Amino acid sequence: EKDKIPMTTFGYGSANAADGSVFKWVFPIGTTYWDQAAAMIAYIGQKAGGGDKLKGKKILHLYHDSAYGKEPIPVFEALAAKYGFEFMKIAVAHPGNTQQSQWLQIRQANPDFVILWGWGVMNPTAIKTAAKVGFPRDRIIGTWWAGSEEDVIPAGDAAKGYVSAAFSAGGTSFPVMQAIVNKVYGAGKGNLEDKSRIGSLYHTRGVSYGIIIVEAIRTAQAKFGKGKVMTPEQVRWGLENLNLTEARLKEIGAAGLFPPIKTSCADHEGSGMVRFQQWDGKEFKALTPFMIGDRALVNKMVHESAAKYAAEKKIENRDCAKDA
Repeated sequence: EKDKIPMTTFGYGSANAADGSVFKWVFPIGTTYWDQAAAMIAYIGQKAGGGDKLKGKKILHLYHDSAYGKEPIPVFEALAAKYGFEFMKIAVAHPGNTQQSQWLQIRQANPDFVILWGWGVMNPTAIKTAAKVGFPRDRIIGTWWAGSEEDVIPAGDAAKGYVSAAFSAGGTSFPVMQAIVNKVYGAGKGNLEDKSRIGSLYHTRGVSYGIIIVEAIRTAQAKFGKGKVMTPEQVRWGLENLNLTEARLKEIGAAGLFPPIKTSCADHEGSGMVRFQQWDGKEFKALTPFMIGDRALVNKMVHESAAKYAAEKKIENRDCAKDA
């Protein structure tokens, strides 16, 4: 294991990798697909007037027919059993550039909400086809990989009102983003050929990820030696002892860019929060603050899934008390 390097998967990664007692080198830092799925149901519950109002609702999962698209299904099914809503699912074959049959099925089923778990060209195709069959875009909630400017601009006016999840905010109003604009691009050192993309969601996600990695290494250096090159084990310790509080995020000019994150040996996720945003035809506007779904249910599922994997692969769980 001395040759292993911590793998950080901000916004990616299987949910059970959040259990650091089993997956000690994998860090889905920030939030996982499972927590995003739970937050989506919490958001729909808010729109309905409370979680108890979900009973009898129809929620349809339109997904990329891949492991990525299928990953949140167990959480949706568990939440459907708990809250009493009807869960439906329809797959879209890669690449997803034709969806007429799927959206005709959706129009016939008439769900209260469609969750779009898409990728690439599948996303604007879904939005345009929804408009064609008359399904309201404000009742479509996209995953964060269906919630960037690249997903809505190609759909044109059909995308107005479309809602998606996000694990970081966009824009250049944050002090850290202003510093990047002035000190990096102002000095001609930026590597974006299209300057209009500065502050786009994919750009700020990259900045968020950079902050997390730097802060993890800084945390490790505070323990093992400032200015020293960290070993993989030391970087892992830093990733497991992140404490990006509101105060720290404000200090580095990133308050509001992404939610506070506090990791541990057992918890490689550290937040589980997302916010919801809506496209107005020109930009995404925040609909909610960063929020969380039923994390107790998700955590239970994560630990059960990780324990099953560990048993199948004969992996000995870490003793986090010894690795503190």
